[in-house]
Amino acid sequence: MKALVTGATGFLGTHLVRALKAQGHEVVPFARSLGGDVLDATGVSRAAAGCEGVFHCAGKVSRRREDAEELYRLHVEGTTTVLDACAAVGVRRAVIASTSGTVAVSDAPHVGVESDPPPIGVIARWPYYRSKLFAEREALDRNRAGFEVVSVNPSLLLGPGDVHGSSTEDVRLLLEGAVPAVPAGGLSFVDVRDAADAMARAMEKGRPGERYLIGGCNLAVADFFARLARIGGVRAPWLPMPRSRRIASLGAQALERLAARVGVPARVDSVSVEMAQCFWYVDSSKAERELDWSARDPGVTLLDTIDDLRARGVVWPVGSADGAGRAGTGT
Repeated sequence: MKALVTGATGFLGTHLVRALKAQGHEVVPFARSLGGDVLDATGVSRAAAGCEGVFHCAGKVSRRREDAEELYRLHVEGTTTVLDACAAVGVRRAVIASTSGTVAVSDAPHVGVESDPPPIGVIARWPYYRSKLFAEREALDRNRAGFEVVSVNPSLLLGPGDVHGSSTEDVRLLLEGAVPAVPAGGLSFVDVRDAADAMARAMEKGRPGERYLIGGCNLAVADFFARLARIGGVRAPWLPMPRSRRIASLGAQALERLAARVGVPARVDSVSVEMAQCFWYVDSSKAERELDWSARDPGVTLLDTIDDLRARGVVWPVGSADGAGRAGTGT
């Protein structure tokens, strides 16, 4: 198969390109760093000419509310531009990289499945997840005979090779001792290599018009921090945050204002705290059953993530002058 991969130089895209080539497929990489623009229909059409499939992985990870307009433009308008341009030149199948956060996030412990209603009341506060939900809807609305669309929805991506720090930043902060307290929520994570494998399998086996949740492990945030600390040989944070999302967020906002007043970077931000007070658990049974997909041992993923961050010099030793300075870059 010849396939276009948007976001080919990103965390997921890099691993997907590598996996597709290893399977003998011809890949056309498309990324901003390579001169590609997902909002340029002509450029997308030119790149997609002769392709049978498209993997749409382009996007931006941001927790900043100020990025709402950019995120909408990139995710929603970019998705419609890419899929419409690909369909127009005869591409017959598309797999989009969405996120588990379009369906599997709640205020109380709940394991999300694909058929759950979108948690609009929760994700409306966060431009990233709001834009990803709208992008996913636009993509699946384009599913039709002759142009099939499948959505793959991974949870938090971990593993080696996150050179832009889009997904592993919180791991870095914990290793550097910059996480001051433990949120009360829960999360899911999946190895980026397994997410890339799910994308490739979805192109071959995914049912048109369907979404597939991809998660490797569901853990309370406290347990996640403890496991990371144990593998990384550092001390885990122990101070619990209040269960109330509002109280925890207000506390983080107060710390942000104090840090700004004294001219130092904040160690926490209110959006990250809000998100970490929620539960992001996913059930990957559908992907396991229909895509014949499985996740590797989550301990291997965490170990490889930590080893990669340290090997690339991303993590600074706790207590060093440089580490103390970097530990306050946010969360």
